[in-house]
Amino acid sequence: MKKVLALTLGVMTAIGGFVDIGNLVTGGITGARFGMTLAWAVVLGTAMMVLYAEMAARVSAVAHRGLFDVVRERLGVRFAMVNLVANTVLTLLTLAAELGGIALVLKLATGVHYLIWVPVAGFAVWLAVWKLPFQHLERIFGLLGLTLLVFAAAIVLLPAGWGQLWHDVIHPHVPAGEASPTWLFYAVSLIGACLTPYQVIFFTSGGREERWSVENLKEARVNALVGFPLGGVLSLTIMAAMVPVFRPDSVDVKHLGQVALPIAQALGTVGLVLVLVGFFACTFAAAAECSLSTGYSVAQYLGWSWGKRHRPVHAPRFHVVCLVSVIAATGFILTTIDPVTVTLVSVVLGGAAIPLTYLPLLVVANDREYMGSYVNKRWQNGLAVTAFVIMVVVSVATLPLLFATKAGQ
Repeated sequence: MKKVLALTLGVMTAIGGFVDIGNLVTGGITGARFGMTLAWAVVLGTAMMVLYAEMAARVSAVAHRGLFDVVRERLGVRFAMVNLVANTVLTLLTLAAELGGIALVLKLATGVHYLIWVPVAGFAVWLAVWKLPFQHLERIFGLLGLTLLVFAAAIVLLPAGWGQLWHDVIHPHVPAGEASPTWLFYAVSLIGACLTPYQVIFFTSGGREERWSVENLKEARVNALVGFPLGGVLSLTIMAAMVPVFRPDSVDVKHLGQVALPIAQALGTVGLVLVLVGFFACTFAAAAECSLSTGYSVAQYLGWSWGKRHRPVHAPRFHVVCLVSVIAATGFILTTIDPVTVTLVSVVLGGAAIPLTYLPLLVVANDREYMGSYVNKRWQNGLAVTAFVIMVVVSVATLPLLFATKAGQ
């Protein structure tokens, strides 16, 4: 049991960082609109995330430092400042999307307008970040998020058309009636949803919260190699469950309630309850991760005491940053801007900023001063550089595709 619980950091990062409101929305839209022709983007994004998450786990365990600690020290104050500003803005935007997601889930469960729930969601996230021990956050929301496995059950029970699903997976193509730029826009959106920058910040800092060291490097690696592939599998099942329900009639998915519809059709009320629990767990976990990641990055850059391993009185500035991030994100969503729109924008802008986060990680993972004999092997660097080139291509292509397709319309 202890070994299973030791994996909950990876599971929570996968549930909250990988399968968050961004992945729920993009997976729902792409499955309904393009079938499984974009499954390759999820597989590619997951593979790159696993590769860099293993490096992040190794940096945390061997260097005993958070990511922004070593970025500032290794790459300089100015580069780290650019990185800090970009990541903080994107993380706040993502946090706003997650709070909107929590409110939408509560609206689905109660029928009460989502704006009523936004401040409640913000307060609950801040209270959890302030009060709950780190291990409790991991275990409660990581394990509750596993209820999203109901999507896998739904695929079995729905008339999925396995032959066509598999054909689309292994023969990626632009479906008839769709434009290539739109298909590519959603491809880079899916890759961006897999590689959201705050995941790496949270994962390396979470490793320090767990006090990872060389002695439990295996545990750190297993968290990366199990958690993120699990997130990829969940993302693919969400996409696949949309196909038999929405694809035959060319129905577009435009809100979170539609993503739950295949579960309601396949499993009835019990399934609907389980999927709403999963939606709540993954959006709440992601909101907590975003708030903590903002605190981690700012505190590490400025050299403050940080982490939930410290009581708030011993790391007050870290907790103030977490609180301010939640207040700012809550205020943004209360402007009545559509949470789904915020989600799509945050995913796209996150895709454009991917290299800013992953380049420093690659540099540090090759630095013998920090890593000693645990630097990247040649084959790891070969894969990592190839993945980074793809990230740069995604980054360069994202904004032109955003404007050319009017955000995928």
